[in-house]
Amino acid sequence: MLSGHAPAGDGPREKFAADRPVPVPFDAKRAMGYLEALCKIGPRISGSDGMMKQQDFLEKHFTRLGGKVEWQKFTARQRSQRGPVAMANLIVRWHPERQRRIILCSHYDTRPLADQEPDERKWREPFVSANDGGSGVALLMELAHHMKDFQTAVGVDFVFFDGEEFIHEKKDEYFFGSRYFAGDYRRNKPKFTYTAAVLLDMIGGKDAKFPIEANSWWMAAPLVMDLWETAAAQKCAAFQKREGPQVEDDHLALNRAGIPAVDIIDFSYRHWHRLTDVPKNCSGESLEQVARVLSVWLQRVR
Repeated sequence: MLSGHAPAGDGPREKFAADRPVPVPFDAKRAMGYLEALCKIGPRISGSDGMMKQQDFLEKHFTRLGGKVEWQKFTARQRSQRGPVAMANLIVRWHPERQRRIILCSHYDTRPLADQEPDERKWREPFVSANDGGSGVALLMELAHHMKDFQTAVGVDFVFFDGEEFIHEKKDEYFFGSRYFAGDYRRNKPKFTYTAAVLLDMIGGKDAKFPIEANSWWMAAPLVMDLWETAAAQKCAAFQKREGPQVEDDHLALNRAGIPAVDIIDFSYRHWHRLTDVPKNCSGESLEQVARVLSVWLQRVR
């Protein structure tokens, strides 16, 4: 049950269209194929050859489907590492001429250490992070097939954050990509305005469950209500109208930059940061539920 305290994000909710939009024909099998292709690259750690291969793969994919691809390049210095690491957020714009814009985002780097493995000797074995780092990317790759002609009144940007998982030791920092993106948005004040953002993190596990992440409720409650009410109308049972864990994630930097942002996350995924986070432990059905909610919600936003 949700807390009765007044949340911080109690401003006006997005105006919705009066019609009844239908979900896009999301191809769950093709989405899972994309997830498998990402994992075949291997680990996609920030600054690594695997990350560069993934970046090339994604740029070609989204360009071919009509997205306007931009790279937001920066360097980050991790506390435990000797030198700076080159990183890049990937931004794919749909209908770039529109001034009111929505963000659908995910991190796309993978963690250097499988630090939830019970046997610490396995922590440094390569692991592919299918759900945590791959599932949001795969969903957006599939959704891209529908975006060029998508009937929405707002522009949509897919944003892939680098450096969310670049953690080598306990003292290290998180969320390099989202913090850089949010800081750039505040400093440079683009001509357009982001009115909402939805973060996708660990959305592809089998029998996924998405309770309402606590920080999302406190920081962007109107957006939470719109998304979970859409899920209820679409009979997407993975979305549970109860308060879940409080999660530190990329959505915090966006909220602090004035962009209402919600984290859709399955923090009960038992393969989190383990070598068993592989495509066979993920589900196209979970991805399809999230895509159904997003595609209907996007059509309703005005």
